[in-house]
Amino acid sequence: MTIAFVGLLVIVGALGAVKGFQIRQMIAHGESFEPPPQTVSTAPIELATWEETIQAVGTLTAVKGLGVKAEISGKIVRIGFKSGTRVKAGQLLVQQDVSTEKAQLRVAVSESDLARKELARIQTLYNRQVVPTSQMDELRSRLEQATAQVELIRARIAKKSVKAPFSGRLGIRQVNLGEVIMPGQSIVTLQSLESIYVTFQLPQQYLANLQKNLVVRVKSDVLGDQVLEGRISALNADVDSETRNIEIQAILPNRDERLRPGMYATVAVVLPMEKRVLTVPATAIQFAPYGDSVFLVEKSNEKADSGQLVLRQQFVQLGERRGDYVVLKNEVNPEQQVVSTGVFKLRNGQTVVVDNSKAPSFETSPRPEDA
Repeated sequence: MTIAFVGLLVIVGALGAVKGFQIRQMIAHGESFEPPPQTVSTAPIELATWEETIQAVGTLTAVKGLGVKAEISGKIVRIGFKSGTRVKAGQLLVQQDVSTEKAQLRVAVSESDLARKELARIQTLYNRQVVPTSQMDELRSRLEQATAQVELIRARIAKKSVKAPFSGRLGIRQVNLGEVIMPGQSIVTLQSLESIYVTFQLPQQYLANLQKNLVVRVKSDVLGDQVLEGRISALNADVDSETRNIEIQAILPNRDERLRPGMYATVAVVLPMEKRVLTVPATAIQFAPYGDSVFLVEKSNEKADSGQLVLRQQFVQLGERRGDYVVLKNEVNPEQQVVSTGVFKLRNGQTVVVDNSKAPSFETSPRPEDA
């Protein structure tokens, strides 16, 4: 029994020693294990020249636009337009009833002719000094009054023919045939849309760089990816004392009439200067609540002779973004390489291998193929 017990202890001890040796080997192997390098694509930190622009939000207004209204009361006997159509300057929109005015005009014309004939007869007698001057003055006054009455009635008739003051596109009709309209009552809106104004405001500190004819680029939901280019047409003479902003007006081409008064649009004013900026692809940025960062690709200090590459995470401050690129406000060295894609799966100090064979291309003004 003693020999058997001692033999069992020896066997258990031998097994424990072997297992402990294996565990120590596994621990040592784990400590010395290096994961294989991660394959990444890279892009340089580029020193680029960008236009200096100022961003704003504007409102579109018509170059010429108004609500056509009645000047005097009257019954509508004819409507000469359809809602939403284009009209030319001088085209009849609404004709009011002028039957009473035409009757009054015939009376007034008759009185005017009679006064003219009487004045002509008396003039002959006056030249012979048969009638006094007072009678001549009275007849002249009567003729002037009769002529003025004719002109007044004709003016009333003309005002009852409501015409388009300029060429443009009409809105929705607000009146009906047979309706009696009152002075100031809206008939229809009329807008000239071949060109359109965009009005926006900028802080007063930009005033020194603003002037007429500066280029503006305008985007709107209805334009899709299209950018319209116009020029500043006017700057307000004063600055708003509450907001300290100055109001600016620019004019844009609008031949297809997709832009309409009342819409909002984003505006970029192109200043007559350029700026030097450091840019990286926006996909190179790792966004995080504690700070945004990029991964710089550098040679390993521990294995400099082997040329092994490692990642160094650097926190950055971001500036303006254009297309696929974003500006870095940090002082970084141009031409340094950063990981351009897939940064969410990387970590600081990780070894990498660069393969740019399938790297995407980046542009400041990208145009998708299916656009």
